[in-house]
Parts: sequence; structure tokens; C-alpha cells
Amino acid sequence: MINWGNFISQCFNGLVLGALLALISSGLTIIYGTLGVLNLAHGAMFMLGGYAGWLAYAYTGSFIVAVITGSLFGMLVGVATERIVIRHFYSRPHEDQLLVTFGLGIVFVEVVRFFFGSLSKMVPPPAGLVGITPLGFMFYPTYRLALLGIVAVALIALYIVLYRTRIGMIVRAGIEDSVMVDSLGIDVYKVFMLVFGIGAMAAGFAGIVNAPVVSIAPDVGEGILVQTFVVVVIGGVGSFPGAVLGGFVAGEIVSITSMFNPAYSYIMLFVAMTLVLVLRPYGLLGTAGRE
Repeated sequence: MINWGNFISQCFNGLVLGALLALISSGLTIIYGTLGVLNLAHGAMFMLGGYAGWLAYAYTGSFIVAVITGSLFGMLVGVATERIVIRHFYSRPHEDQLLVTFGLGIVFVEVVRFFFGSLSKMVPPPAGLVGITPLGFMFYPTYRLALLGIVAVALIALYIVLYRTRIGMIVRAGIEDSVMVDSLGIDVYKVFMLVFGIGAMAAGFAGIVNAPVVSIAPDVGEGILVQTFVVVVIGGVGSFPGAVLGGFVAGEIVSITSMFNPAYSYIMLFVAMTLVLVLRPYGLLGTAGRE
């Protein structure tokens, strides 16, 4: 039965999901905006961050160590992937980039399945964040509230890196015109490696902090990848604010639609994407100069 309590609860769920999608999408959108590479392995990097964090938690029992490990491992995988594989595909057709990143995603998934099996893994939340918190008008899981704050802090940190540091200035300049950045004497390939690493780290961080909410499995990144691409399209390719806005829009659409009929949540998400493409082809906060 649908009532105001359920509706408000679903809105909160949408905020949590939206914040998570915004964080993952921000990594994907800066990779595509700077490098021009549509990374179909991004969902697998989300999964790898979750598994690395789970393994660290199994050995240390520390959630903080798990989060750090998942984030750093995601960045390490991103840097290694860019240096070993992606770097050779910058001048290749987009179809080749799609195929190689799609193949990398499959390889990552099957390697994890080989070592850890197909059964899902769960990382428990920190002891202080277990249980339910009364909000006056409803009760809500404590860790989900904390997750909203954790992801918000991560997004703010990413914003500061992109908009308040010299590295961020170079990255944003690379999004607009990588040839100009190269002509200024800046090693664009080092910038590309850093961007890919930051994007993968955002996905890995999201993978481990979401593990107490949704158990991790080898194919957990597939659904996230689809939603993330929709978010990027809605928000605007290459736009960090657009990724944040698109994430919250998508999160609320999926969550509220699920309250009525979960089977239609993805349908409504794609309907929203279609409307944005028809009314504003470059996304809500995208610009016509980006491709």
C-alpha cells in the first residue's frame, strides 16, 4: 500500500542512490570528456573496488581500511589499464575503444569469479552505523543516512580537486581542448593517466561504501554501468555538475517508480533520457562543444 511514509522513505532512497550514481558518473564523465574514451569497464571497476575492500575487511576487520583499500585498488587498476591498454586506442575509432573496454570488463568479472566464486559477499557497516535512526517523521537505516553524507563529502572533495587545484585546471582544460594543453608543454599523457586513475578510484570508492547496502557479486557492476551511462547522458557529457544533477534525477526516478512497480523503473529512466535527448541533446548541463 502506498502512503506518505512510503513515499518519503523512497525519496530518501532515491537521494542515496542518486548520490552514489553521481559519484560513479562523475568518474566516467571526466574520463570521456578528457580522453574521449567511453569506458565500458567502469562498472567492473566499481565491482573491483567492492571486492578489494571486502578482502581488506576480511583480514583487518576495519571498515576504514576496507574503504581506503577499495579506493586505492580502483585507482591502481585504472592507472594500469590506461598505461597498458587504453593509451594505444586514443587515435583508434570509437568502435575499437568500445570493444576493448567491453572486453576488459568481461576479463575483470571472470577473473573475480574464478578466484572468489559467484556467491555474493557482504561487508557489514561500522558498529556505530548499525540500526535505525528516528527522524521524527519516519525511521531510516542509519548507514544509508551515513552513506549519503560519505558520498557527499567525496563529491565535494572531487569538486575541489577539479575546480580548485592546478591539476584540476589542467584536466578541465584537457576536456575543452587537449591539443592546446599539449602545445603549452604539458604532458597530456600523464594527465590522461591521472584522469583515468581518478575516475576508476571514484568507481572503486563507490563500490566499497555501497557494499553494506547491496552485497557485491561479480556481475554487480552491469546494472550500475547502464544507470551510469543514462546519468551521463541526462547530465551532459564531460560536465561534473551535470553528472551530479543527473545522478540525483536518475536516483529519484528509479526509487519512486519502484514504489509503484519495480519492473518499470528502468523504463522510466530511459524515458527520461529520451526526453532530455529530444529537448536538450547535450544534456541538462552539457554544452554543444563537447562530443
